[in-house]
Amino acid sequence: MKIFTHSQIQELDKYTIEHEPVKSIDLMERAARAITAAIMERWQGDVPVVVLAGPGNNGGDALAVARMLNEHGYQVQAFLFNISGHLSADCAANKDRLISKKGHALLTEVTQEFDPPRLEQGMLVVDGLFGSGLNKPLAGGFASLVKYVNASAATVVSIDVPSGLMTEDNTYNVRANIIRADLTLTLQQKKLSFLFAENQQFIGKQETLDIQLSQEGMAKMDAQYTLTDEDDVRQMLRPRDLFAHKGMMGHALIVGGSYGMAGAAVFAAQACMRAGAGKVTVHTPKRNAQIVQTLAPEAILHLDREETIFSEAVPTEDFQALGIGPGLGTTEQTCIAMIAQLRRAQCPVVADADALNILAIRHAWLQQLPKGIILTPHPKELDRLEGQCIDSYERLTKARQLAEKLQGYVILKGHYTAICMPDGHVAFNTTGNAGMATAGSGDVLTGILTGLLARGYQRREACILGVYLHGLAGDLAARELGEESLIASDIVRFLPKAFLKLKN
Repeated sequence: MKIFTHSQIQELDKYTIEHEPVKSIDLMERAARAITAAIMERWQGDVPVVVLAGPGNNGGDALAVARMLNEHGYQVQAFLFNISGHLSADCAANKDRLISKKGHALLTEVTQEFDPPRLEQGMLVVDGLFGSGLNKPLAGGFASLVKYVNASAATVVSIDVPSGLMTEDNTYNVRANIIRADLTLTLQQKKLSFLFAENQQFIGKQETLDIQLSQEGMAKMDAQYTLTDEDDVRQMLRPRDLFAHKGMMGHALIVGGSYGMAGAAVFAAQACMRAGAGKVTVHTPKRNAQIVQTLAPEAILHLDREETIFSEAVPTEDFQALGIGPGLGTTEQTCIAMIAQLRRAQCPVVADADALNILAIRHAWLQQLPKGIILTPHPKELDRLEGQCIDSYERLTKARQLAEKLQGYVILKGHYTAICMPDGHVAFNTTGNAGMATAGSGDVLTGILTGLLARGYQRREACILGVYLHGLAGDLAARELGEESLIASDIVRFLPKAFLKLKN
């Protein structure tokens, strides 16, 4: 599913109007009907409703919703803020429709001073002040109005976007001047800013309403950002040949597990096998031998010459994929061995955890990474690699730039994990839950990605499919075990069920 920018959404509106064809006022009416229906599903007609409408098309949506709610017996007060004395054409048309319906009883047009209505618990505020077109922080009277609404005990529903929130970049926004909605009814598609953790406080619960914008127009329009859904990943799954044997399923190498961190290598190895690799070799310090052999008996053990650290690169000619970093440590000897391992790699590489920490310490080594490498940082690891970020949008921008610079893949982990690709495209994942915020979860992802690469998947497919399967296994585990008690080994344990769900 494509995620369009504000300017692209405007183009899509125009395309729909021209090619359906439909008048812009009728398209607004269509959107208002969808918003009204969503409100009526949740709140009965006895709830008092206050509608706040701005001078643009978002305000036009709000005025149409006020009219429709009134037609269904709701007690509605509507306030139209026309401070500049100019309304968009469709907003003005909906103002006239509202007045013709009930005279001036429903509508107060604010042009100068404003005596705000009393907002109390049990009341519903419909926020239609500003929509997706905002390009600077709210200030003055509108900022004061937002703060007044946020300080009230009323329930707030925002139309399309909470007023004050921008659809993409909020790095320099004034967060005190953004509506804190309890529910956001966004039109046609999620906005990019909805995918960032720090904006959740403004969005509340979120529902996407289909207002039937042109499918043809959406298909023609390129999008830098997409949301991955089940249909996307199901098409990527490769069936096993009836005559397959382990030699055909790929041999993966996992390098990790300094002494005391053997579990990280074990999780990666277990997940790698569950992802379908025919064979998995684990290279780890000598003292981890018994732990790895006991907990991952299917894996082949390859011991480092050192007792407690990774100290020597392993030849990769016989491997189809390499996963490096889980529990690796960052001693001087390990750092030198790690970059030697990456330089010598003759197969696709996944670098995570301490491999990323080493690269952050020795930033110049980024220039030596093999083309097509897959890095899997969480936000703090990305900040260590590319510098401290103010917010998620800046962090995503840096991750995307890093992927382009390396001509590799940067998987920025989070609630909506972002897969940044060499061509600048970003695919957001839609599976996973808060229970997966637990030690070892990232090591499992490393193993899944390495296993898929060894199995023969191309890097792009392995990234999208691997991240989706990782989140889906976590969702299935949480459904049975609950989020609170979820641990990394549960994700491995439910990985077969994730594969089965996709296949079925």
